[in-house]
Amino acid sequence: MLNALTLLVLCQFVGEILARGIGLPVPGPVIGMLLLLVGLIARERFGRGGPGNELKATATGLLGNLGLLFIPAGVGVILYLPLLARDWAPISLAIVLGTLASIAVTGRLAQSLLRHLGQ
Repeated sequence: MLNALTLLVLCQFVGEILARGIGLPVPGPVIGMLLLLVGLIARERFGRGGPGNELKATATGLLGNLGLLFIPAGVGVILYLPLLARDWAPISLAIVLGTLASIAVTGRLAQSLLRHLGQ
């Protein structure tokens, strides 16, 4: 488990360095996830299989406790409730448009991946 956590934190750290060093408008953890994905794809292509059992167990444990990560967001909502009440219309519009854009991009990506994997 310690090796898997180290790998996850290392990917996040390298992603953070790249994001700040190059000045990318993407958060470091997102870049770190992409680096992890590239590493897992390379591992699969070179015949070592997908993620190891240790990484799977660690990821499952983290996902099982994912709800704890929403506590700071909930506190932020309560803290900024007057601001949210004042600017509810643009915030709601941004949430709806962002959700629709995310669904569209995810759908297109899924179609592309299914076409690519189907060949």
